[in-house]
Amino acid sequence: MAESRDFPGLKQVVAREPRSGSPPVVVASVFQTGLNLMRDLEQKGIRAIGVDSNPQNPGFRSRYGKSFLCPNPDTSPEEWFRFMARLGTAIGEKPVLIAASDLFVSAIGRFAAELQPYYRFSESGARLQATLATKEKQYALASKYDLPCPRSAYIQSVADLEQFCEAARFPALLKPRHQREWNALPPNHPFRALKTISAQSSAELLRHYSEVAGLVPEAVVQEEIVGPDSAKYCYLAVYGQSGHRLGACVVQELRAYPLLYGCATMVKPVIDDEIDQVCDKFLLSIGYIGLCEIELKRDSRDGKLLLIEVNPRFSGTGDSAKYAGVETGYVHYLDLIGRTPAPIGPSRFDFSHVMFAADLAAFPDYHSQGVLTWTEWIRSLRGTVKYFDFDLHDFSNARRTAQAGILSLISGLCKRRH
Repeated sequence: MAESRDFPGLKQVVAREPRSGSPPVVVASVFQTGLNLMRDLEQKGIRAIGVDSNPQNPGFRSRYGKSFLCPNPDTSPEEWFRFMARLGTAIGEKPVLIAASDLFVSAIGRFAAELQPYYRFSESGARLQATLATKEKQYALASKYDLPCPRSAYIQSVADLEQFCEAARFPALLKPRHQREWNALPPNHPFRALKTISAQSSAELLRHYSEVAGLVPEAVVQEEIVGPDSAKYCYLAVYGQSGHRLGACVVQELRAYPLLYGCATMVKPVIDDEIDQVCDKFLLSIGYIGLCEIELKRDSRDGKLLLIEVNPRFSGTGDSAKYAGVETGYVHYLDLIGRTPAPIGPSRFDFSHVMFAADLAAFPDYHSQGVLTWTEWIRSLRGTVKYFDFDLHDFSNARRTAQAGILSLISGLCKRRH
């Protein structure tokens, strides 16, 4: 293989003799989520290559695999495809392609047919995942295939929102179709980087929408599922190209950041047959292929289990499945190269999975609201803890994580004192 000026260092990665005798993998997104997937596969002897359009992501300074900066597929889709075609050609041996962020789920789905000559992945699976990556479409599919979900609506105008408010039960949530739409808001915008925002009345919901409609008029509104963070659960699974489930487990979310509306910062594996059956039925009904996380919550008002969102990819919480004995990323890889393993279920339940930096940032809020004491927080981190973003074998990133987390903790505590 000739060295490419576009991909310095690629020759050394690809030429390295894999212990597994298997083709390399390209992971699209080297945020911590994708980096963890690269780590898991590297530890299996699989050569891992990452791509991302954000040079600040941790994969670019990690010891795991080799990462390359690509065009942003949202703003430069054709350039991104040409980059991916060149990379697939330069690798020489047709690699597996796995997405680890919604940005690349959408991009791979858009160019599924064109990418087939260069990568191993399920074209039909990629198209369905891209459909599920937008909230208005995933809620429509959930409703069609009997996955319980709260009343929701896709809106493009104030009139659409007013129509929703006429029959809605409050509180209600306003959400972007893709989280990255709000991530791209101006730096001083109050909704920047939020996953959702809550409103206690129709007037408040209309006010929230007015703050963002001029920049991002398309959004999703939904009745809020009332209850604490501990009422939330995640179904983590992988489905084979045959259409059968290859592995799954359920984790309970114990903490989140931001509180109630953010990503889980601490989860523990549980057995929940209702969640397992409801989610499995939905994914089988739509012919799902690949990795998936489904987040649900039991409403404290009636105990009903309802959908929060579907993440059709390897996810942050999905990192915990490995420690439960369900290595979803590796199983998906094996299926894509024609070595489909027998279906597996969870075998380990004696651990907590924690997002180190986010959990430190969340504690001051839990403490100030009287939900969590210092003693309870420290006690919760005893025993076996598996960290999403703190790996001493990847010291450069671990140091940055520790610094960011400690600064967030101190800043949060100082704000609560004033």
